[in-house]
Amino acid sequence: MTEIRLHNTKTRSKQVFTPIDPKDVRMYLCGPTVYDRAHLGNARPVVVFDVLYRLLRLVYGEECVTYVRNFTDVDDKINATAKARKDAGAPGTLEDLIHERTQETIAWYHEDMDALGAMRPDREPRATAYIGAMIAMIERLILAGHAYAREGHVLFRVRSYSDYGKLSGRTVDDMIAGARVEVAPFKEDPMDFVLWKPSDADLPGWDSPWGRGRPGWHIECSAMSYELLGDTFDIHGGGIDLQFPHHENEIAQSCCAHPEGSFANYWVHNEMLQVEGKKMSKSLGNFFTVRDLLNKGVPGEVIRFVFMQTHYTRPMDWTAEKAQQAEGVLRKWRALTGDVTPAAEPAPAVIAALSDDLNTAGAIAELHALTGDPALLKASAQMLGLLLDEMGDWAAAPEADLSAHADRLAALRTAAMANKDFAPVDAFKAALVAAGVEVRMSKAGVELLPGAGFDAALLPALG
Repeated sequence: MTEIRLHNTKTRSKQVFTPIDPKDVRMYLCGPTVYDRAHLGNARPVVVFDVLYRLLRLVYGEECVTYVRNFTDVDDKINATAKARKDAGAPGTLEDLIHERTQETIAWYHEDMDALGAMRPDREPRATAYIGAMIAMIERLILAGHAYAREGHVLFRVRSYSDYGKLSGRTVDDMIAGARVEVAPFKEDPMDFVLWKPSDADLPGWDSPWGRGRPGWHIECSAMSYELLGDTFDIHGGGIDLQFPHHENEIAQSCCAHPEGSFANYWVHNEMLQVEGKKMSKSLGNFFTVRDLLNKGVPGEVIRFVFMQTHYTRPMDWTAEKAQQAEGVLRKWRALTGDVTPAAEPAPAVIAALSDDLNTAGAIAELHALTGDPALLKASAQMLGLLLDEMGDWAAAPEADLSAHADRLAALRTAAMANKDFAPVDAFKAALVAAGVEVRMSKAGVELLPGAGFDAALLPALG
C-alpha cells in the first residue's frame, strides 16, 4: 500500500500517516460560517483537503474514507446580516431571515466550491442540528470540573487542562500576555472561553440547563466531530489562522469531555493566501470572492490550478499573471487529451509526489512530463481534480477566423526574409499574442489559434 506522509502540526514534523482503521479513515475540516460569499482565502483549504480526500480514497478505497466538513449556521455575524435585512424592510421574523440567509449562503458555497472541482464531503453537518449534542458535552465538562456556569454563560476552565497550548506551542501565561482576551466579570480567568451564552428574545436561542441561549463557536466543532467521527479520529484540518484559539480550544473541550479518546491524531494546517504579494483586505482593494473571479471569466479549474502550484504549508500568492499562465497550460492539456480515454490508473510518479505531504507542485511537474502520453496525463490530472469532463466547457476554443491574420503574418515574414528587417514581423506577432492568439510559425507556414484570454476586439488591424 502507498505510504502517505503528512506534516503533523501536533508533532511539528512530517510523519507517516497510519490510520486508526484502514477500513474507516476519518477526516474533519472546519467549514465556513455561512453569512456571505466565500472569499478566495476561504477556498484554499477546500482545495487542499479535496486533494487529500482524493488521495485517501485512491489509497484506502472510496468506501473506506469519511470526510466531514461543517457549516456554522449560528453566529453573531449571521444574526447581524439578517438584522440588517430586517431593518431594510425585508419581510418575515428575524428567525425567518436568519434561516433564509443561511440557506442562501450554503447554496452559494456549494455552487462556488463545485466550480473549483471540489468533491462534496461525505457529511456536511449544520451546527443548528447538533445543539443537543453540544449541551450534552457542556454538561459533561461541568460535571468533570472543566467548566462552570455564571450569569447565563458557561465557560471552559482553561487551566484545568494541563496540555492547553501544546498544539500552538504556547503557555497559558504567554497567551494572556500577548493575546486580546475578553474581560468579563463572570470569568474566573481571562483565558476561559465561552461554551454557552444567553440569547435575548430577538436572537436565535435554545432551552438549556443554563437558560435560553446559543453555543459558543468552539464547542460546535467538538460536538459535531464527536457525533460523526467518534472520540478519536485520524485527521483534523483547517487554515493556520484557526490553530489558535479555535483548534486549541477544540482539543481542550474534546479531550476533557471524552478523556478516553485523543480527539485527532494528525493536525494538518494550510497557510494563508495573499493577492499580488499583499494580505487580502478590503482596505487595500484586493479583497474578492470566488464568485467575483468566476464572474470575471476566470474558470474555476484555473483557480484550482493556481492554488495547487504552491505547497499548502507555504503562503500562497494569487496573481493575474499566474492565472493567465495556468489558463494557457490547461488549454494545451485539454486540447491534447480531448476525447482520449484516460488510463486505468494515474502515473505512479504523480501519486508519489502527492503522498509526500501533498506535494501538488511536484505532481504538476510530473503532469508536464506526461504530455507524450495523453491517456496517462488525463488520468493523472483527473486524480488531482483537473481536466474533469464536467469542468471543460470554458476551454472550448472560441470561434474565430484568423486566416487573414495568418496570411498577413506569413507575408510579413516572407518580406523580412528578403530584406532582413524582422521588426514588422515581431510587432505584428506581439499584437496577436496580446490579443490572446497562440502563434505557431514553422517552415510549413503560419498557424494561428485562439489561446488563453483571446479577445477578438484586440486583434491588430490588417494593412
